Amino acid sequence: MKTSVLFQLLSFVLLLLAPLLISCQQLVLPLDCSDIYNNDNSRPSGVYTIYPIGATSAVQVYCDMDSEGQWTVFQRRMDGTVNFYRGWDQYKTGFGIAAGEYWLGLESLYHLTQRKRYELLVDMEDFEGNKTFARYSSFSINAESYGYTLHVSGFTDGGAGDSLSYHNGQKFSTFEKDQDSDDARNCARLRLGAFWYNKCFSTNPNGVYRWGADNTIVNVGVEWIRWKGDGYSLKTISMKIRPVLK
Repeated sequence: MKTSVLFQLLSFVLLLLAPLLISCQQLVLPLDCSDIYNNDNSRPSGVYTIYPIGATSAVQVYCDMDSEGQWTVFQRRMDGTVNFYRGWDQYKTGFGIAAGEYWLGLESLYHLTQRKRYELLVDMEDFEGNKTFARYSSFSINAESYGYTLHVSGFTDGGAGDSLSYHNGQKFSTFEKDQDSDDARNCARLRLGAFWYNKCFSTNPNGVYRWGADNTIVNVGVEWIRWKGDGYSLKTISMKIRPVLK
């Protein structure tokens, strides 16, 4: 008799808990901005929390929820308020503020591009109010043990020209970790930035924030040479990824 009562009580408790258990099973931590949008397509552009590596890896990013898709921004320059001349550890883990200028972090970016296939969009603006972009149909990076090597291809011109393909296949370099292809120089030190430098760059998005054309110290600004040429530092630039549409 006691066993029957206990079984009935247990069944009643499980019945009450069933909705909660189902909702917990359905709760999935968002990997990127597309996951956030897919969970609620009314979400506007703004700062959100994602989990590129797992439940303990919460990071904030800016999500660009535009008409073409849900872009996860991993790099953004807009006003010069954040110093981007930093060392390896900070580029690995990320820095800055998602509501403004920031770098997501190489480790998070690596895990993102290993779990999904992404395309890349680079938006930029000059100080005269002109806006343009460059788009790449494939973007990924390798693990830290391989220098976070860049893989980018499938360029589509939005008016900016292709300044990134020159960096394809390069390892990431900072001022104290020289992994560029220039045997004679440390490109990160020379160009006051950090990037997938070659010999040295065709774009320097993590360079010194300056105001337009300035040749007092050449090739250290936030530059995209195929658009504005040498010595012109952009007003804004952002690098963002979204899953490749099937």
